[in-house]
Amino acid sequence: MFAGVDEAGKGAVLGPLVVAAVGCESDTDLETIPVRDSKTLTPAARTDLFGRITSRVVYTVLIIDAGQIDSGRRSMTMNQLMARAHADVIRELMPEIAYVDACDVIASRYGHAVSSHLNFPCRVIAKHHADVNIPVVSAAGIVAKVVRDRLIGELADEYGEIGSGYPSDGTTVAFLENYIKGHGRPPPIARASWETTRQIICRAEQVELPFFSGDK
Repeated sequence: MFAGVDEAGKGAVLGPLVVAAVGCESDTDLETIPVRDSKTLTPAARTDLFGRITSRVVYTVLIIDAGQIDSGRRSMTMNQLMARAHADVIRELMPEIAYVDACDVIASRYGHAVSSHLNFPCRVIAKHHADVNIPVVSAAGIVAKVVRDRLIGELADEYGEIGSGYPSDGTTVAFLENYIKGHGRPPPIARASWETTRQIICRAEQVELPFFSGDK
C-alpha cells in the first residue's frame, strides 16, 4: 500500500486542525476520480469527491483541537507538531510508502522528521505542493477539508457565525474580537498561542485600561 497525507486548518486561528491519510493498493484506485487540490474545488464538488474517495479506498482522520495545538506548541514548533500528526495517520494505515505535503521549507528535512516518529518500515516522501501534483495527497486533502468544514459548521451552530476560522477572514476576526471583548478571554475554539489572538487581546486590554484607571 502507498498513502498520501495532507491537512486542513493548519493556519487557522479558530477551529481544529484536521489531518487525513488515504491509502491505495494501486495507481488505478483513484483513476476514475478527478481529485485535485481541495482549495480549487467548490464545497459541493469536494463533498461529492469525498464520498467517492471514502467509498473506494481506505482512509483515516486525526482531529487536533485548538487546546491541543496550544498545549503542543509549549514544547515544540508547529512543524514538529505537524510531523507527529502526519506520522500518526500514516501509522494507522501502515503503508510501505507515504507521500506527504511538506510543512518545512526543506522538504527532505520534513520527510525525515515524519519518519522519526514511525516504528515500522515506511519510505516517507515529502514534497512541496504535493496536494497539487500527487493524486493520493490531493485525495487526502479533500478528505481533511470536508471533515474540517463539517466541524466548523458544528462550531457555528454553537457559537454563531465564525467564518472560515482563518485570520484573513474578516468574519472570523470580528467574532474573535467580539468574544474577547465580551468575555475577557478567547473562546475555547481559538488558538490562544496564535499571534492574531494575542494582538486582539492586547488591543482589548489597551482599550479597557483607561476605563479601569478612571480616565475618560
